[in-house]
Amino acid sequence: MFSVNRRNIFLILFLSTIAVKIFAQEFTATVDRTTVGQYDRFQVYLTFKGVDVNSVKNFRPPNFSGFKVLSGPNQSTSMQIINGKVSGSLTFSYILQPTSIGEFTIGQSSVDYDGKTYRTSPLKIKVEKGTPQQQKESTGGYTEEELAKNVFILAEANKSRAMLGEQVNVSYKLYTKLNIASPQITKLPQYEGFWAEEMDPTQTISFDIGMYKGERYRVATIKRVALFPTKTGSLKVSPFELNVPVIVKKKRTGNDIFDEFFNDSFFGRSETVQYEARSNTLKIEVDPLPSSNVPVSFNGAVGNFNFKVELDKNRAVTNESISLRMTVSGSGNIKLLKLPELQLPTGFEKYEPKVYDNVNKGSVISGQKIVEYLVVPRTPGDKEIPSVEFSYFSPSSKRYITERSPQFKISVIKGEGQYEPLAGNYSKEDVKLLSEDIRYIKTSDFNLERKQEVSLIKPWFWISFALPLAALFTAVGIRKRQNKLYGNLLLLKYQKAEKAAKQRLKTAKRALDLNQLTEFYSELSLALYGYLEDKLGIQKSDFTLELSLDKLKHSNIPDKLIERVKVIAEKCEFVRFAPQGETSASASEIYDETVKVIVEVDSSLERKR
Repeated sequence: MFSVNRRNIFLILFLSTIAVKIFAQEFTATVDRTTVGQYDRFQVYLTFKGVDVNSVKNFRPPNFSGFKVLSGPNQSTSMQIINGKVSGSLTFSYILQPTSIGEFTIGQSSVDYDGKTYRTSPLKIKVEKGTPQQQKESTGGYTEEELAKNVFILAEANKSRAMLGEQVNVSYKLYTKLNIASPQITKLPQYEGFWAEEMDPTQTISFDIGMYKGERYRVATIKRVALFPTKTGSLKVSPFELNVPVIVKKKRTGNDIFDEFFNDSFFGRSETVQYEARSNTLKIEVDPLPSSNVPVSFNGAVGNFNFKVELDKNRAVTNESISLRMTVSGSGNIKLLKLPELQLPTGFEKYEPKVYDNVNKGSVISGQKIVEYLVVPRTPGDKEIPSVEFSYFSPSSKRYITERSPQFKISVIKGEGQYEPLAGNYSKEDVKLLSEDIRYIKTSDFNLERKQEVSLIKPWFWISFALPLAALFTAVGIRKRQNKLYGNLLLLKYQKAEKAAKQRLKTAKRALDLNQLTEFYSELSLALYGYLEDKLGIQKSDFTLELSLDKLKHSNIPDKLIERVKVIAEKCEFVRFAPQGETSASASEIYDETVKVIVEVDSSLERKR
């Protein structure tokens, strides 16, 4: 009996070991062939096997240096049940084509699962010399020229010449005579020298019938963007690239009777080929604004605007807050507007303003920019806030326009219970202490005796004398530092860069909590770019990602940290225009990474000072 039980125990242990091996997690990379021609297409499979494949996250693709990605990642899953236990596999596949001849290595890929990171092994691929016929066969019997004539992207601008800051509308249209599947973005256009705002973003592509050079096509507008030039001269907009799966009828490749029979239209033999569509490069000539009759208050605003200043009250008591709001509304680049600085009379204190942007991204970018100040009167009397000027250049009338707010008169009265020594007003507490302050002179019963040492000045006297002086010098120092900061805008922005970034990050977090991913990535991008502008002393009109990365490099910031900044920036820009595949989980991860990067960059810059 004992031997039977022992045999059963060994059997159970043996089966358990087998089960563990069967359901052990692994992440492997395979390829359908390791030797390919230079025009061949081949597939790479990255497969994770485990019990719960739905818990796999943070897929990081390998480095495909030496190859062009025609399609991918294409995701598929499969499930199986062995002895009542469920296991599955998750596969990410790519279709690749070599870009040159030689031996290449497809790098490691990795995923996270159950708190661990799993990585694939590198794959070695040998690319041999091929023939143009192989290229033709790899595109379903069609040449690249034939595909380019039937499927292409056309970039169009509503004007080829504009003034500095004037809106230029650019649209990207996909023309096709063939049946296509869902295109995938491979490269977004670069808008160097422009501030870009996407117009009417859409998640679906809708085709209409249109004509181009006298030929009939199916046409879809895939992207529309408003560009605002930030510098003059001849500016270029780089091409927009899409990977388009084209469904073509397979051509006859020989004299085989069976091939001819099955190539009949009744059977509809077709295949899907991957075609890389690339738009044309746009050139925009940007002219400078007129240099004559430029108002003193002009600060770069271009468009058509209305300016309004509002005060919530014109009577207040001392230390009572007053809200003053400046509003610019109209059409133009709302986000780049700089509103005038508020000047207050003596006796007022103002706090850091709150700034709001309400942007309507239609065919013309319009909306409002609101700056709200909180001001507090500290002394009573009749006060007057001077008129505020806002100037802008109107492209339609080709002239500068200045709008002025009215002057605001405010009557400030002293609040109750507030002490004014010069007015002779005293509170009850002051009267109560009056009897304790006065002492009568004693005229008799003296009992005086001489002391050996008399200290005329006590230590507390020196302390009471030194403390006000120390406080005075500290206040003067703080005031000088503030004046220095306000006199040096670059230094002021440097000091407040992290604070401004935190405000933007809070806005992004609210959008993430509401699952507004497009708005989230837009705010996250603005937080990162705004921080780099302020911290590196780059004007918003001159800002480019390349310039900021170059300045970080010259500041001796570690290369790995600079690369992380670049990855986040490119990820945000990519997702803003292609958010379909994004989830709240991945957005949360990039938010955490952005916070870490800003903190690390800020610490590195402070150490270098």
